[in-house]
Amino acid sequence: MKKKTSGETLAKAAQRYIEAHSKEGFSLEQLAGALYINGNYLMRAFKKNTGMTPLNYHHAVRCNKAKELLLQTTLSISDIGEMVGFVSSSHFSHVFRKTVGCTPSEYRAVNKAADQEGTSR
Repeated sequence: MKKKTSGETLAKAAQRYIEAHSKEGFSLEQLAGALYINGNYLMRAFKKNTGMTPLNYHHAVRCNKAKELLLQTTLSISDIGEMVGFVSSSHFSHVFRKTVGCTPSEYRAVNKAADQEGTSR
């Protein structure tokens, strides 16, 4: 079994922190402070071990939760954005489109239609 490097361990700790605080906004300095590490070192280790920045990971975590809510509820897009931690629905839609590749309403429509097709067979 391969031993984890300190960078891998740090990236995992940062991921756990981001997941636990996904509704909150935070800066790189706050994240680094919570992990008692230098911000630049954290950024390099995180990017090397995950392939993305802490901010992009934070967006992905929020968008994954939003995707679940979009398919499992009939809540409005703005309510879902607020539930996953976005202050404005326009910012939520912008981040969702950049992260997922479509708008929240497009995601809901396409995936609900695909789900209905799968159940009607």
